[in-house]
Amino acid sequence: MDALLKSIIDVGQSLWDLLGALVSVLLPWTPLAAWIVFWLFAVNWVRLRETLAKGGWVGLVLIGSVMVLVWGNVAPGTGTFDFFGLHVSNFVEKTVYVSGLYVIMFLAGALQLSGFCANCCPVNEPVLIAESHGHDAGHGHGHDAGHGHAGSGGHH
Repeated sequence: MDALLKSIIDVGQSLWDLLGALVSVLLPWTPLAAWIVFWLFAVNWVRLRETLAKGGWVGLVLIGSVMVLVWGNVAPGTGTFDFFGLHVSNFVEKTVYVSGLYVIMFLAGALQLSGFCANCCPVNEPVLIAESHGHDAGHGHGHDAGHGHAGSGGHH
């Protein structure tokens, strides 16, 4: 009976060690996972695509530029960043990282627009209600659809 109890305790300790190892491996990737989940599920890419097409891309470029400038000044590199065999400067390094984040963002948008996540997060657009011009339109007053009140002299 003591051997069984010791084996159960050993299994529990091994599972605890495995959980600790998994957390230590996955924890550094949590911000990137949050970035992907946000752009995949929390953003309506139909509306964002329209906004970007109307000139919103300029704001996106400016935000990315500010990200590079701030990050490059707050956390300057040591000058030894090796990018596929190339030794690049601090701001080039940060530009590569920010560009990578933008690529991931647009890939998440492409997945959402393709219908990949339609089952898990349906996008319901709000229905716009017609403006009533301050009176009870459509409640039996006999107004026509064009609201032609110019020569009517009041309500019917």
